[in-house]
Amino acid sequence: MSRNNPLVTAIIPSYNREKVLGQAVDSVLGQNYSPLELLVVDNGSTDGTARLLGGYGKSLSVIKVPERGVSRARNAGIRAASGEYICFLDSDDLWLPGKIKKQAELLLSSPSCKVCYTDEIWIRRGVRVNQCRRHRKYSGDIFERTLPLCIISPSSVMMHRGVFDEIGLFDESLPACEDYDMWLRITARYFVSFIPEPLITKTGGHPDQLSSRFWGMDRFRLISLVKLMGNPDVNAYKKRLAFAELERKSKVLANGAKKRGKMVEAGFYENLPKAYSHVV
Repeated sequence: MSRNNPLVTAIIPSYNREKVLGQAVDSVLGQNYSPLELLVVDNGSTDGTARLLGGYGKSLSVIKVPERGVSRARNAGIRAASGEYICFLDSDDLWLPGKIKKQAELLLSSPSCKVCYTDEIWIRRGVRVNQCRRHRKYSGDIFERTLPLCIISPSSVMMHRGVFDEIGLFDESLPACEDYDMWLRITARYFVSFIPEPLITKTGGHPDQLSSRFWGMDRFRLISLVKLMGNPDVNAYKKRLAFAELERKSKVLANGAKKRGKMVEAGFYENLPKAYSHVV
């Protein structure tokens, strides 16, 4: 292994995804890049996942953890990873040919860049769909672009492992929007590069997806924004941007609570920005 071809670690967290996991694994093993380490984190699966993965022999390594959420699974993979660069792949997504090679070449040619992501193809319930305008992707200082919602897919990212030493691992206390939380922390401190080429296929519409299990995803995004307001490593300008988004999301959630007749909840969201107005 040379500096011109560093080890890349791919991490796939999976929970009871036997029917789709094999395709995800094959899309990693089919990459035209070496050396590539593949870690599959079996997040307490009770289906045929173990049997499926056993058929790959030494082509991959399996890490077994109790079923305690995707953040803990990803973090277990990060801690076990040997690669200089880390990538993630959700078990129902696919990498397209050449993804790793193109990302590695970009990062190696720009030593100051520690994080890059790619465009993606969206499949919903078996049908290809177009991305909405609000999901448009950008390069550079994209912090402000990441505040409304998550525009970076975990499956599209490659980053230097040292980034985690600076900003920490995935927040295991968040039941959803843990990726939003991660990209906020990253983009608050790092510029990122975007490859405007679809190098992953992202699927959706599954009943077991987190977005299907939880209502009001902005509830969890507010937690991330509050954390950011108290982060001493985030500059004042970006805290002002985060506060403006905190106000917007709080207002929407307060109005929604009022419509449901939950006045105590509405009051909480109405008062939340006031508790952090001193920060800006």
